[in-house]
Amino acid sequence: MSTKTLSMKLAAGTNKLAKTTAPVVIAGPCSAESEEQMLQTALGLKKLQSVSIFRAGIWKPRTRPGSFQGVGTVGLEWLRTVKQETGLRTACEVANADHVAEALKHEVDILLIGAHTTVNSFLVQEIADAVKGVDIPVLVKNPVSPDLLLWIGALERFNNSGISDLGVIHRGFSTIDNAPYRNHPKWDHVAELKSQLPDLPVYCDASHIAGRRSLLRPVSQRAIDLGYDGLMVETHHNPVKALSDPHQQLMPPELDMLLQALNMQGNDPEEARSVVLQEEWRKEIEYLDDELMDLLARRTALSEKLGTNRQGNSSEAEEAWDQVLENLLLQANSFGMNKEFVKTVFQEVRKQYAQTHLYCDMGA
Repeated sequence: MSTKTLSMKLAAGTNKLAKTTAPVVIAGPCSAESEEQMLQTALGLKKLQSVSIFRAGIWKPRTRPGSFQGVGTVGLEWLRTVKQETGLRTACEVANADHVAEALKHEVDILLIGAHTTVNSFLVQEIADAVKGVDIPVLVKNPVSPDLLLWIGALERFNNSGISDLGVIHRGFSTIDNAPYRNHPKWDHVAELKSQLPDLPVYCDASHIAGRRSLLRPVSQRAIDLGYDGLMVETHHNPVKALSDPHQQLMPPELDMLLQALNMQGNDPEEARSVVLQEEWRKEIEYLDDELMDLLARRTALSEKLGTNRQGNSSEAEEAWDQVLENLLLQANSFGMNKEFVKTVFQEVRKQYAQTHLYCDMGA
């Protein structure tokens, strides 16, 4: 299936979760820990008119086997109780066909595909096969690393299984430098996804991007400004005692304060996208500058080694340098770069080295 075909199917379908007049708010604890915890949190969220979906982690993919990995199927019983007591729709992550069967048996309303599952095409296909013929919304989190084709591929697998009520959750990416976030938002990556699939609902998992409560407001506001369809914010009646991710969870009254502080109308989406692109380009330039400094330092060290152990005369070195420069200028031309600029840069690099040596080596 082409991206264009998927886009046309999304445009023709009716998405039950897409926002109407206000962003959809999905809230609930990172992990289901007890029935009391689930009900106390849900009853607190029921008081907030903006919250319409209750989510909780039933099975938790963890890095280390000794970590809390969720309560399992019993948590689905608690989730069903929450639905009966509050009327909130329910959602949880599923990572294999058995999870799907249990979630459907316990009448979970929305299935979430986690970031660690999205990266595994075999698991995604297994889940897609398990929901074939089922009328249920599926929200796919972005893969851990920024791989747009992998993300789109997961959507295509579910669409091929007859799931037309599709959306994505942007939870941030693992990059070389995530600071100050837990997961780098890379807003431009999601903007590219929306440009290819304009009718695809997008929700922001502000908690997993922020990683701490102090960043939830700016992350959430940016998502709204960019025209996202909703927010997912982890909420716990007592975050201090949470068994997972305590630093990024809010109490229901705190979530209410956050939502009231946000400008839900958002700013101009085009202006917001422009700001996002500029920020990403600046960050990329800073990264490239660091790489450039590292390369120059490594080049200097190698040139000094070569100069110390050099054999031959300076005229041979000059001829060799002329050939090196000619090759560099050919590369510059193929890259569409200004040849005079490239020539000046490399001549200055060579000149700097030559000032501290009696002769020049081929690479300097």
